[in-house]
Amino acid sequence: MADRLILVGHIAGAFGVRGDVRVTSFTADPMTLAGYRDLRRADGSPAPALSGARPVKGGLIARASGVETREQAEALRGLKLFVLREALPAPDEDEFYLTDLVGMRVETPDGQVLGTVRGVQDFGAGDLLEIKPEGAPSFWLPFTREAVPEVDLAGGRILAQPPAETE
Repeated sequence: MADRLILVGHIAGAFGVRGDVRVTSFTADPMTLAGYRDLRRADGSPAPALSGARPVKGGLIARASGVETREQAEALRGLKLFVLREALPAPDEDEFYLTDLVGMRVETPDGQVLGTVRGVQDFGAGDLLEIKPEGAPSFWLPFTREAVPEVDLAGGRILAQPPAETE
């Protein structure tokens, strides 16, 4: 699990005529992306290293190693950039990475298993956990303190209080 790849950004295309790339960052601080020295492609192979980065809205502009022309930069459009999970700094106490929630068991306070976390999404109104019950379709649960009062990373479980069903 420590060697899982975590998506941290993607190359959105060329910027200018000298081979710079525009990178969309999925990190809280886009400039963090420029600090990773071991970027990977989706298959785990090395991705071009970024240097000379400067922030722009939604990401950064940077030089990519081995890229000298606009055409080479444009050829990287869509390249997803990953880091190894172990490369991320340890979260503070009572904090965690959303990616660490994927695969965790979700249960109610009385021990009823609701399913496992299939993914975490934010469609604009806050994080949602996609819960996949065994043999049933997935459902979404708001990732709020009210709906999810406890996350036990060590125990591999999430305590959830699903909203009451309306009739």
